[in-house]
Amino acid sequence: MKKIQFFDTTLRDGEQTPGVNFDVKEKIQIALQLEKLGIDVIEAGFPISSPGDFECVKAIAKAIKHCSVTGLARCVEGDIDRAEEALKDAVSPQIHIFLATSDVHMEYKLKMSRAEVLASIKHHISYARQKFEVVQFSPEDATRSDRAFLIEAVQTAIDAGATVINIPDTVGYTNPTEFGQLFQDLRREIKQFDEITFASHCHDDLGMATANALAAIENGARRVEGTINGIGERAGNTALEEVAVALHIRKDFYQAETNIVLNQFKNSSDLISRLSGMPVPRNKAVIGGNAYAHESGIHQDGVLKNPDTYEIITPALVGVDKNSLPLGKLSGKHAFNTRMEEMGYTLTEQEQKDAFKRFKQLADAKKEVTEEDLHALILGQSSESADDFELKHLQVQYVTGGVQGAIVRIEERDGALVEDAATGSGSIEAIYNTINRLMKQDIELTDYRIQAITAGQDAQAEVHVVIKNDKGAEFHGIGIDFDVLTASAKAYLQASGKSKTASKQADFEEVK
Repeated sequence: MKKIQFFDTTLRDGEQTPGVNFDVKEKIQIALQLEKLGIDVIEAGFPISSPGDFECVKAIAKAIKHCSVTGLARCVEGDIDRAEEALKDAVSPQIHIFLATSDVHMEYKLKMSRAEVLASIKHHISYARQKFEVVQFSPEDATRSDRAFLIEAVQTAIDAGATVINIPDTVGYTNPTEFGQLFQDLRREIKQFDEITFASHCHDDLGMATANALAAIENGARRVEGTINGIGERAGNTALEEVAVALHIRKDFYQAETNIVLNQFKNSSDLISRLSGMPVPRNKAVIGGNAYAHESGIHQDGVLKNPDTYEIITPALVGVDKNSLPLGKLSGKHAFNTRMEEMGYTLTEQEQKDAFKRFKQLADAKKEVTEEDLHALILGQSSESADDFELKHLQVQYVTGGVQGAIVRIEERDGALVEDAATGSGSIEAIYNTINRLMKQDIELTDYRIQAITAGQDAQAEVHVVIKNDKGAEFHGIGIDFDVLTASAKAYLQASGKSKTASKQADFEEVK
């Protein structure tokens, strides 16, 4: 059995998804869940890109105790130095350095010759090797690079000290046959192939990211890069849950094992779906809502007689629990805290007290508290505690002429209360116009989505919004409440707070 490492880039490449913007607390929460999932390497961010990204990488490096943390860097000494500073508290730090090797990238983006690219790889990998024991090099756009030059670039990186070589299909261009052949060519031409860890990083533009990653493993790759739920640039990245379960179910074929704790995939998927505002398609492989549903009469009959007839993956394998959570208004703190631990949450004593209080309020209002309700409860608590603005009062009323009016009162982090009112053609518009007045902002609502967390008339509403500021930056907000209007207000207020914080940071950087 060969051992396959899993490299998660949800917090770096995944965050490049339009409209996705995790704050520090959310990133740490995700990283801790990835650690429970058994991820070998967490790519925490791109430290040089912004002060915020630097602080996120630094915080994650300090929080993670059982796996490696890496940061992205260009072939620039300043990038490498910044990554070293961000990762100094990591238990097992790594650095990920990239430079494009395709002709189109070298000519139009880098404006560098092949000789210049090779010289840059040699210098910067050597420079990084003085600071990091594990140095990964990625020849960006590898699958559209001239094969002979790609091999020369990879050999140059290895000779300079690279210990991991990642082969990126940056634009999702290749197919499994071609990608497998590429790894065969590398195995044939690179004399240290078996001494170096080779990896794949695939994008899903043509819908072949998972197939390409598996083809790489078949042909010698010992590390796979991707994201949970396959989020990322354009059509996304390799979905790690698909690769991990494929390796497990078809162990007879791939002859590979991993450190992945498969039953943590559902928790990981749900967390990232909610925090990113990207719902998982119901027909999504492995963790979609319909992955274990059977509507055909023939299928239903077969599954009732023997699940193996139509289910190659059991729901329990990936952490899907079909049973409702047996917690209610009579449940005590011990049972509640135990269940939180079982669900993968690590809460401080104060967070436990706050969560239990919210749980009691929820149990009084609902006949049955499900696991989905509890995930939403913790998510809502984490989101609201990180917000600079808290909704304290909301009043909506009908005004003559079909117009709606809204009065909104919010509390700022320093304790100041502000209140205002505005009108709109509907309740949501009136609320959002009022928040715009309170926040003194001119923003565009680009997405509004509402969904019920559970079935039934007592279901909580989960609202996701995406707004765009005057600089074109997008920010996501989430609000959870029994009342749709209140959930809508919370979501918009959270997104607005993120926008205001980003604007303040940009102004500070401009002054510097």
